[in-house]
Amino acid sequence: MTFQEQILEGIPEELPPVKPYNTNVNHAPKRKEILTPKEKKLALRNALRYFDKKHHAALLPEFAGELEKYGRIYMYRFRPDYEMYARPIDEYPARCRQAAAIMLMIQNNLDHAVAQHPHELITYGGNGAVFQNWAQYRLTMKYLAEMTEEQTLVMYSGHPLGLFPSHKEAPRVVVTNGMMIPNYSKPDDWEKFNALGVTQYGQMTAGSYMYIGPQGIVHGTTITVMNALRKIGKSPSTGNEGAGALFVTSGLGGMSGAQPKAGNIAGCVTVCAEVNPKAVHTRHSQGWVDEVIDDPDTLAERVKTAKANKEIVSIAYQGNVVDVWEHFHNKNIHIDLGSDQTSLHNPWAGGYYPAGLDFEEANKMMADDPEKFRECVQESLRRQAVAINKHTEQGTYFFDYGNAFLLEASRAGADVFGPGGENAGPEEREFRYPSYVQDIMGPMCFDYGFGPFRWVCTSGKPEDLARTDAIACEVLEEIRKNSPEEIQQQMADNIRWIKGAQENKLVVGSQARILYADAEGRMKIAEAFNNAIARGEIGEVVLGRDHHDVSGTDSPYRETSNIYDGSRFTADMAIHNVIGDSFRGATWVSIHNGGGVGWGEVINGGFGMVLDGSKEADNRLKSMLFWDVNNGIARRSWARNEEAVFAVNRAMQAEPRLKVTLSNRVDDTLLENI
Repeated sequence: MTFQEQILEGIPEELPPVKPYNTNVNHAPKRKEILTPKEKKLALRNALRYFDKKHHAALLPEFAGELEKYGRIYMYRFRPDYEMYARPIDEYPARCRQAAAIMLMIQNNLDHAVAQHPHELITYGGNGAVFQNWAQYRLTMKYLAEMTEEQTLVMYSGHPLGLFPSHKEAPRVVVTNGMMIPNYSKPDDWEKFNALGVTQYGQMTAGSYMYIGPQGIVHGTTITVMNALRKIGKSPSTGNEGAGALFVTSGLGGMSGAQPKAGNIAGCVTVCAEVNPKAVHTRHSQGWVDEVIDDPDTLAERVKTAKANKEIVSIAYQGNVVDVWEHFHNKNIHIDLGSDQTSLHNPWAGGYYPAGLDFEEANKMMADDPEKFRECVQESLRRQAVAINKHTEQGTYFFDYGNAFLLEASRAGADVFGPGGENAGPEEREFRYPSYVQDIMGPMCFDYGFGPFRWVCTSGKPEDLARTDAIACEVLEEIRKNSPEEIQQQMADNIRWIKGAQENKLVVGSQARILYADAEGRMKIAEAFNNAIARGEIGEVVLGRDHHDVSGTDSPYRETSNIYDGSRFTADMAIHNVIGDSFRGATWVSIHNGGGVGWGEVINGGFGMVLDGSKEADNRLKSMLFWDVNNGIARRSWARNEEAVFAVNRAMQAEPRLKVTLSNRVDDTLLENI
């Protein structure tokens, strides 16, 4: 069968052959044993309902075996035979171009060069899933192929509920992931209900079909590292000589794999620890990290040389980051910048590997003795915090990278609380170290409306991407001429980024690009793309963004951690954002529980928009992109964030129809005597 025929087939009428378990692929660890015997039967009943009754007897022992061996039912037999990657849009069998674009985006999320655990349909973060099983994938692709512009596909946590009548201006797909009743949103609830096959953890851009490989985070990481260097009095490199600064962090997975590349672009020496040999090999083979070292003494000597020579180099240490922090202290190696990007939103199921255990030992303990594994993780976090504290006492600038490191370390009893400790008020910072949003991304970017805008060239042609890069650069340079002083640095950093995008070889998977832009930048870039499509210069373009943005995410320990009016634990902004996007022109929308910092800790949403060169697309982009940014600025302004007050007043001057409720300042002396 051809690729197109397999898509149209959906779930096969006759069972395909059983597929061997490919040990060369990076697989998800075995999940926690959590279901009761009765619940296991329910999980099997739920899985079998995708198939004709005539196949149930054959599939039952197979699915029971998967549930026993892996803790989930992935339906490996139904993995497609064709290669998984984002094809040019014309190769998809579709009655609707918007649906074809979504199919392209789904396949990119499952590309073996992009996805962390492709056979388990997990894109990044250890558990960030596109689908729960391969039946859902097959059925979804079939629905998209059949869809018209008068239908909307409804997705329940990876499950395609069906095609429903709608209209041309409605979203083609509406996605929810992990939307639980609040009292059932603890980590073990995810383990249980995901094992039952009724929900999934979509992370951010995994379950919303908007992941573009590690490039998706490398720009934000670059912005963060550049501004962190500025905070310690060092200038990001603009040439071959580095800043002479050492950045130590961890993680080379789906998101964290961006760190070495970002360090290179910012111009420092980067040491990134990773315990998974396959992840190390992947990033090294892709050119995202320069060197690999697995001996701590060799690493120490290499770092000393690199710092002395002001090299720009990234080094993967194949081992545990706790050992790096401790060893560098013992060797008197000064760390300028420190962070951590292990997946601590998922600490008990492969997101964090404790010191003292190798990779295989940890995976075995995780499955066979989860309570002991939990103890090891918490002991490792305490050790890591002690080592980090020793370095910061000697001048290291450490920041939490929004992965719940400080949150989980505090829960483990580590010494990470600030002066106010656990009793810190809503206007205080409870931890001794800031999150990168509190110190950098929030006040410097989000409050001004700058966030991770991205696009994908659906033709699959590198020349289309190069043309869009040039268009975006021209637009930003023109905007910068009249930009206020407050955002000149953001404009300059993004122009520098886009000019170096081709040279930095950022593409993994689809022909995609990301840059940080405000509402004006996003709208003008999108309008210029749409005009170029209308002129026949480039093919259709998919617009999107990371959920980690100005308005898309309510997350008290990350995206909204610099909100100090007590509202950082509310989720109105993210919910309003996805609703507003859906009736202002988005091609698809999504809203998720979990992402970045963990299940039950965050609500986040995103969108995708297909530009086809039409007047209708022009109307949609102007309406939706303006709302998508200014919703968040308005909320941040109401929280009294000065940069957001500046930005929202500027937005109201640019658009007279925008009327935002402004916050009045309260004199502190009035409250002192209360």
